[in-house]
Amino acid sequence: MPHTPSEPPATPLRETRSICPYCGVGCGVIIESQGPQITGVRGDPDHPANFGRLCSKGASLHHTASHTVTLQTRLLQPLQRATRDAAPQAIGWDKALDLATERFARTIAAHGPDAVGFYISGQLLTEDYYVFNKLAKGLLGTNNIDTNSRLCMSSAVAGYKQTLGADAPPACYDDLRHAQCLFIIGSNTAWAHPVLFRRIEDARRSNPQLKIIVADPRRTDTAEIADLHLALQPGTDVRLLGGMLHLMQREGWLDNAYIAAHTTGLDALQPHIAECTPERVALECGVNPHDLLTATRWFAGLQGGAARPRTPTLSLYCQGLNQSTSGTAKNAALVHLHLATGQIGKPGAGPLSLTGQSNAMGGREVGGMAHLLSAHRDLANPPAPRRGGRAVGRERRARTPRQDRRGNVPGCGRRRDQGPVDRLHQSGAKHARPGHGAPRPAARRVRGGAGRLCHHRHLRLCRPAAARQHLGREDRHRDEQRTPHLARAQRRARPRRGAARLADRGAVRAPA
Repeated sequence: MPHTPSEPPATPLRETRSICPYCGVGCGVIIESQGPQITGVRGDPDHPANFGRLCSKGASLHHTASHTVTLQTRLLQPLQRATRDAAPQAIGWDKALDLATERFARTIAAHGPDAVGFYISGQLLTEDYYVFNKLAKGLLGTNNIDTNSRLCMSSAVAGYKQTLGADAPPACYDDLRHAQCLFIIGSNTAWAHPVLFRRIEDARRSNPQLKIIVADPRRTDTAEIADLHLALQPGTDVRLLGGMLHLMQREGWLDNAYIAAHTTGLDALQPHIAECTPERVALECGVNPHDLLTATRWFAGLQGGAARPRTPTLSLYCQGLNQSTSGTAKNAALVHLHLATGQIGKPGAGPLSLTGQSNAMGGREVGGMAHLLSAHRDLANPPAPRRGGRAVGRERRARTPRQDRRGNVPGCGRRRDQGPVDRLHQSGAKHARPGHGAPRPAARRVRGGAGRLCHHRHLRLCRPAAARQHLGREDRHRDEQRTPHLARAQRRARPRRGAARLADRGAVRAPA
């Protein structure tokens, strides 16, 4: 019998857990691979963001790593052009790193540290952001580092900071199970965040009494499931939200006890509220006055009448509010509704911004922007570089933006002429001026800073400084923190916050 050589053993199938990089839902995936080749991707049933579900993009993720696509579009090794017009030639990793290091060092020696900068992705891991921040601010001594948050989420960031005092969404995906009213504005969630939309459908099935309001000029797939569709005219979002606040005050639907205990600035908001009469709002926004009244009552949590306890309302919003010349004003106006009715800080209630990148928030957590240090500390606040101590290390070298007596930053023009209120976040021009040991009260800061930039009189209702310490911070996804096993692990380990926690996990620390 002729001898047949035995076939080589098949490479075993390996599975690796990871996260889909395509949008802010952050779905967990299980990557299947054989040797160096990725062969398939499926949803991770144990991940608390998607519970095994994937949209069409996530389910096709492995095709982007196929051999054909990799050869066409993926950079597999460093390439260098000898001259600007020459074809790129492959070089080794050691040579590439030495070349990059030498170019950085030579440029800094000739022109100073501000001659270099870093623009990094919203898809990096939080630890990667931290190392980049330490490299720029700690080692090189420049603030020139930014992430996609500068363009993508700047309006949401500024809106949260002006009203709540911190860049921290006070709600999570798990709140969908507890909400009795969903207010979706500036987002076609069915298309942009389809896995999250499935969770909305699940919430509707488990709670038939759930009311869904969609404010969108278009009749989108998201609007198809709405109990009430407010087809407002484009660009009238602030007026619509102001009209709802007007109705809440006129009908006695405000939570006056919550306002008195936890907010400041409502008196300064009165001129804007007075302008937003239901008749004027209905005319300018193109909505039915009865629908406006119904949406306001549902949002206030008074579906069963004023005699019953308020039911929780969760608002979801995305780039329809953010990507606008008045984006910060729209964000702040929406948060005002939550503060005015006490729809925040309890299960199923709060304003939840939906982002477009998988870990944009992680970059801001560890200071991966030109005006930040780790743990959401502003460079424009002089005491900030001194907080954090040993873990922050040489980040204290980063320079505070120069400002004159009126708070103007060179190169940005006068404060009142620096463009829309969104530019406050984008330019790094902050309210607190060097030499002020403590920040001003929240209401005064909004009036004296953001309000003066654009004369937006409706940006004045906010949480006082004393309440900010109770405001939690989003860490990837809040619903992950609420899972029992993670909660137990956190109680056992008692990890430190911010930069110190990341340093303990092995992040690079610059020498003292």
